[in-house]
Amino acid sequence: MKYAKVSVTLEQEVLAELRRATGRRGLSAFVNEAVRQRLQAVRLKGLLDELEQEHGPIPEDVRKEVAGIEWPD
Repeated sequence: MKYAKVSVTLEQEVLAELRRATGRRGLSAFVNEAVRQRLQAVRLKGLLDELEQEHGPIPEDVRKEVAGIEWPD
């Protein structure tokens, strides 16, 4: 897998906590995985929007049923 170096700007407090959590060498891997997960969520939201346009909104009883499920972490 190829990588590219980029520059990002973070709040100082966020960066300090990130460095404490990952150490300097783990920072890039942590940010890469966080961005990967966020992009996946964006793609999923797009898919859900398309499905709602095609099939209509999710019925309220189904929403309540799903909201009551305890999902794994």
